[in-house]
Amino acid sequence: MIWLAVVAAALLGTSDYLGGALSRKVPLLLVLLGSQVVTTVALVPNLLRGDVTAGGSAAWAWGVAAGVATAVAVASLFRALAIGTMGVVAPITALSALVPVAAGWMDGERLGAVVVGALLIALVGTVLASGPEVRGASGHGVRPIALAVLAACAFGLANLSVARGSATSVPATLFVGAVVTLGLYAAAAMVVWRRLAARPWAQVDRSSLVGIVAIGVIGLLANVCFALASRSGALSLVAVLASLYPVVTVLLGWRLLRERLQPVQVAGVVAVLAGVAVVAAAS
Repeated sequence: MIWLAVVAAALLGTSDYLGGALSRKVPLLLVLLGSQVVTTVALVPNLLRGDVTAGGSAAWAWGVAAGVATAVAVASLFRALAIGTMGVVAPITALSALVPVAAGWMDGERLGAVVVGALLIALVGTVLASGPEVRGASGHGVRPIALAVLAACAFGLANLSVARGSATSVPATLFVGAVVTLGLYAAAAMVVWRRLAARPWAQVDRSSLVGIVAIGVIGLLANVCFALASRSGALSLVAVLASLYPVVTVLLGWRLLRERLQPVQVAGVVAVLAGVAVVAAAS
């Protein structure tokens, strides 16, 4: 269970980095729609081998909820990563673990003083990490921060929905969620299609197409790992471990994009990641 959650975090971090980096040169909606098509198609073989109705209405309902939340979360995150600093945006979304942790508490899972303290440290770290952006020092203003917070809330709801639905059927939950997300992206594409058609599509080269496919495949594998982990371990523990994915995004942004962070931002990022790590260790 622990390793599946850690693998999910590594895959999510890689997918988020690719999505943010690619959205800086390719229309965001194209990245979202293309990668989601790949995810949905990749689920079809598994669907043919099993019965998507095996989980009953509960799996379908949670799948719909997961699909809507995922659409909001990924769109918000990729946009935030495209216009903000990855090393600041990504750690904020780690707070998505608060939603499943709260659900676990309602189910009877109790958090110790160490865990509560670590979560408070993570919240303070978020303020420190986003402070320079809010003041406009980075040139992007509050928009990346607002999008990152929205993504955190939506990811938390998506993870909770996947966990609940996977308790009855992993294939049904993931497939229904993927179809709903794809439908929302397709509807958005139809609304803004004329504006998209006027964009410089020459930017969508072979490497961009490979990146879009990679995002879809990696994102699917991450969801599968999280769904399986949630079936065999405490939801709060799995959710927190999976929320460590910003570590990967930050490291990739630093290594490949040569991003630089101000000292206060570095302190905030470290506080967020340390707080989440302590929660994982103490849970």
